[in-house]
Amino acid sequence: MSKMMYCGGVDVGGTKISAALFTAQGWMSGRRRVSIDKGSPEKPVRQISDLIRGLEDLARRKGGVLRAVGICIPGVVFARSGRVWAPNIPGWGHFPLRDRLAVKTKTTLLLDNDRSAYVLGEQWCGAARGKKDVVFLAAGTGIGAGILSGGRLVSGSRGIAGAVGWFALDPRFREEYAAMGCFEAEASGGAIGRKAREFLHAGEISLIRDTVKGKIDRVTAETVVGAAREGDPLALYILESAVIYLGMGIANIVSILNPEMIILGGGLFQAGELLLRPVRKEFERWAQPLAAKKVRIVLSALGEDAGLCGAAKLAWDNVDL
Repeated sequence: MSKMMYCGGVDVGGTKISAALFTAQGWMSGRRRVSIDKGSPEKPVRQISDLIRGLEDLARRKGGVLRAVGICIPGVVFARSGRVWAPNIPGWGHFPLRDRLAVKTKTTLLLDNDRSAYVLGEQWCGAARGKKDVVFLAAGTGIGAGILSGGRLVSGSRGIAGAVGWFALDPRFREEYAAMGCFEAEASGGAIGRKAREFLHAGEISLIRDTVKGKIDRVTAETVVGAAREGDPLALYILESAVIYLGMGIANIVSILNPEMIILGGGLFQAGELLLRPVRKEFERWAQPLAAKKVRIVLSALGEDAGLCGAAKLAWDNVDL
């Protein structure tokens, strides 16, 4: 009797690392999550290898075998060398992650960026099942896009495709654009929190200040969204500004790629309909009209599991059954 085959997914984020076991049909089991240790470049490597060993043990306990593990990281993966660039993890600038992990496990490892994993996950188990031309727009601390065109991931010549946070959407160049890009500086979750803090430090009166009990440095995009739901004028103004940029950014993606679907995910879009409806309306002003009429703009069906599912799909796509 042949053994049951499994693949694993590992989602390396800026604050946590998640791992789980997956069947070929997308059934998940044994999910674990740890806070990422940024004490040195090697500490996250040890955490990832420990999680992989846990997946190997779980597959054996289930009477099966772990065939491969997909790993997604928040940055750029250089496919040929296995090096990664992840600015939120200290020391991971052109870091040889694949080589470091290869000495700790014999399991086949596949690496890609989190943007690609998000769109793969949604195509496999989420909102984009059966679709071949899809873009996942992730808006959290930053902004990035995972792109499927004709059913294939679009990575670019150096794995940087999808860095839409660098879209130039405002001709009035500002200093912060040089560090993160215009789109990200104006419409990411990080930007919304930053703008709120700037207004509050300048003396603006807002429910946001009361929510954090005057501790302005604790204000995040989530704080702003909560205040907007209560009708706070400053919170609504900040979100309305972000909606304009989100509409333009999505319109550019649709006009360039003509996808069937845009999936909105990441921490910012946990705001749900509060952002979804105005973003759809703003997008229609800017996009190529024929493409705009055919595209569906939806919220992520998988939420924080999108990267984990996509990483496992990356592994399954590279396994000979």
